[in-house]
Amino acid sequence: MAFIVPDSLLPNKARQRLSTALVWLADAIEFLSRTAWPFVDLLIRVWIGKLALVESVLISADSSMAISMAAGSYPIPVSAFMTAIPLATIIWLAAVFVILGLATRLGAIVLCSLAVASHVHVAPLDLNLFWIATLASYVLSGAGPLSLDRALSQGLKNAALPLASRLTAALDSTRPVLTSLYLLGLRLWLMLTLALDGGYVSKAAVTIERLDAWLPMRSATLLFGSGAIALALLIGGGLATRVVAMLAVAIIGYHKVMADAMSYPFYWTVLLLLLVVRGPGQYSLDHLILSGSRRRFYELSGKPALALEGLPRVVIVGAGFGGLACARALRDAAASVTLVDKQNYHLFQPLLYQVATASLSPADIAIPIRSAFRDQFNAKVLLANVTGVDTERSELLAEGLKLPYDYLVIATGATHSYFGQGTWARFAPGLKRVDDATLIRRRVLHAFELAEIATGDEERKQLLTFVIVGGGPTGVELAGAIAELARVGMEKDFRNFDPAAAEIILIQAGPRVLPTFPEKLSQIARRSLEEMSVKVLINSMVRSIDAKGVMVNDHRIYSRTVLWAAGVAASPAAAWLKAEADAAGRVKVQADLSVAHLPNVYVIGDAALANCWNGKPTPGLAPAAKQGGAFVAKVIQRKLRGNHSQQMFAYRHMGSLATIGRKSAIADFGFIRLHGALAWWLWGLVHILFLLGLRNRVAVAVSWLWSYFTYRPATRLITGSSEGR
Repeated sequence: MAFIVPDSLLPNKARQRLSTALVWLADAIEFLSRTAWPFVDLLIRVWIGKLALVESVLISADSSMAISMAAGSYPIPVSAFMTAIPLATIIWLAAVFVILGLATRLGAIVLCSLAVASHVHVAPLDLNLFWIATLASYVLSGAGPLSLDRALSQGLKNAALPLASRLTAALDSTRPVLTSLYLLGLRLWLMLTLALDGGYVSKAAVTIERLDAWLPMRSATLLFGSGAIALALLIGGGLATRVVAMLAVAIIGYHKVMADAMSYPFYWTVLLLLLVVRGPGQYSLDHLILSGSRRRFYELSGKPALALEGLPRVVIVGAGFGGLACARALRDAAASVTLVDKQNYHLFQPLLYQVATASLSPADIAIPIRSAFRDQFNAKVLLANVTGVDTERSELLAEGLKLPYDYLVIATGATHSYFGQGTWARFAPGLKRVDDATLIRRRVLHAFELAEIATGDEERKQLLTFVIVGGGPTGVELAGAIAELARVGMEKDFRNFDPAAAEIILIQAGPRVLPTFPEKLSQIARRSLEEMSVKVLINSMVRSIDAKGVMVNDHRIYSRTVLWAAGVAASPAAAWLKAEADAAGRVKVQADLSVAHLPNVYVIGDAALANCWNGKPTPGLAPAAKQGGAFVAKVIQRKLRGNHSQQMFAYRHMGSLATIGRKSAIADFGFIRLHGALAWWLWGLVHILFLLGLRNRVAVAVSWLWSYFTYRPATRLITGSSEGR
């Protein structure tokens, strides 16, 4: 039985540090399995399928040539068993099944059987053994997550097909056991190979006839030499398996082999990578140690080490970038964390304008909050609208609920600001929520539809005039996206007018667009907009907005679609806390982001006025909110450990990016400034990486690639209540 240090021998701080280290290690292993295995599995399947397809083509063309060319590349085909064409067809179908991950086990059985037959009846080669060992994984375990089998599995389980539902359920239920058995067999096979290679196990002691013919001895001798015995013991016992397998891969990478054995290192690497990403399985010392650790440290199983009752209560309001970062950073804290939001999803606001301009679906940039915390034992999520804070009783008030707190974190963000002209909101919607984005999308697309049936040129002109108020990043991105939609995305869709005739006007009160960027980049952005036929009006003050359009300085612009991107106002957090605020409603916080006279109340993100950027206010950017959330979490954890020394938050600016249109963007990192196509690709990469959830990243990447190569927006749907002409 694995040795575990008793609790009584560990002081509280030592136990906490050991627990944190173990949790970090478990998280790293889980992350490796979840993220690396799907892609490694897909690459292995494509590699196997590619070689099998080549083999099928060679067999159908010339079976004798196929045999001569196979050595050193793939198993020698067993052409003597049947005529060339049927054999080639079977191999071709099996290869397609394996590549697609459709009926993967069936395709793997076919290829594995042919490799066994080739090894027995044609020539006993190490390459045959590697193919058999690799394909056995798919025979027993099936394909990984990136496969049609997994995609169709849940549907087949509940399908009306009697055999399909039962077979699918049986295969899914037995997969963990079969996978562990396969990993055990693979480890023992590698152990015996390495032990025999090193001469530490006498071949005479092996009673099974010709056992060495089923072990890749020749390649092991070339690659590992005297270090084989240590690898054999560790891999066979399943001790530190992932580390040992990576060490073996490193040995292979630096080992020089003969020219006729150049395929061997790659095959060995593939098998060892299976152990790196999948682990040794449950029949191993690693699993035994981990099981014992989980009994001692419940955090490793996603369970609380202590009952949450009686622990300090941390309440976080808002599941934006800041609130999410704070809650996640408190994962290992000895505290009960409650996350409250009036929406049940976390929204990636930087891409919200693409939902508004029909490039993305709302589901592509949002993720349910509960799914983000399903594995965090000390966190719970409440869907409620906060109405106030009772600072005397330390209670958060939310729709009849009273949530007591020991530490309160407010990360409620900001909303539109019409500078005291609230009546403009119905004529010029802003862009802060999913509802705002779908409303704007409806108005923009509806304007084009109404222009198709307009009876007069003046009416059509008003419908095809789009006005965006505000020349910040949101306004610039909206203007560029609408221009692309009109001139590229719908160029052949209408018959009574040319969508490219639409006029997009960007109004900026200041002397230049994107005022937070350096002036040179601002000028580049303006030129890019004008090249897209966007009319940029600077030093232009909006006097009024109504159903007919906008009054700019002393000139009226007639437009049926006016969008607001000019200003924001903070949430009512200052009123809840009765705290000092600036003109935009942001709570003035101290150096540690706490509120004056309320040391256990913190405000972060757009709701806070924090002069923590070299003495300047922290910008209203996602990185600033995330850094603030992580900082407050550290402060709270210090206080939980009895350290009440004041900490100072210092915002680290990672750079600013803004996109104007296809292959046009600007990036400012201080030490380097980019524009054009390079900045555009960098902007896309950064935004994909910052999205939460693999599904969202893949969906956005696929939608962008589709739109990029086809010039067609993905979600041109008019949903919700129709608005009249």
